[in-house]
Amino acid sequence: MNKFSTEVINREMLDIIRRMASLSEYREPGIKNHLERVRSYCYLLARGLDLSPQDSEVISYASLLHDIGEICIPDSVLTKAGKLNEYEWELVRRHPIVGAEILQGSPSIVLQAAEQIALTHHERWDGSGYPYRLKGEDIPLSGRICALADIFDALTTKRSYKAEIPVNDAHQLILNNRGILFDPQLVSIFDENIDEIVKVWQTYP
Repeated sequence: MNKFSTEVINREMLDIIRRMASLSEYREPGIKNHLERVRSYCYLLARGLDLSPQDSEVISYASLLHDIGEICIPDSVLTKAGKLNEYEWELVRRHPIVGAEILQGSPSIVLQAAEQIALTHHERWDGSGYPYRLKGEDIPLSGRICALADIFDALTTKRSYKAEIPVNDAHQLILNNRGILFDPQLVSIFDENIDEIVKVWQTYP
């Protein structure tokens, strides 16, 4: 991955990012804590890779905007309790591209990272993800980090279309998908920091 610059993330930028991210709350009630959990998980994973505190903060705050492209998904699809049909799946699979288009062209290092994350957080290590079926290290590191954080949070929280599962079960699913869905190194870091991960989960219920 390209090294992020050491630009200071100022309060004004963080306020803008949080306000942009909060748009999702109007579509999916209760998502605020999801965003805070994902942000915190991303920070822990980035620090586990020995990225600097500054680079880790850039990735963690950029992750707040990972699903901004969901603005293109109709409410009837976004909150549908049943199985999606193929047309509805096509709408869902388009949201990473829309998110990247919304964020593209910014001089801000945080929004540049957010563009990268929005576009690639549904890519999978084995190439089974979307929108471009990127594989392994072809997926930007920030996208790999957010992918693991986002899926762990999705597993452990109730959604309109699914029930949550216990944290221990979600932990095991992540381990089982080392080198399949997730970067093996990130899975090791996740496993090593599971106590801190659980603390985040408890802090933002």
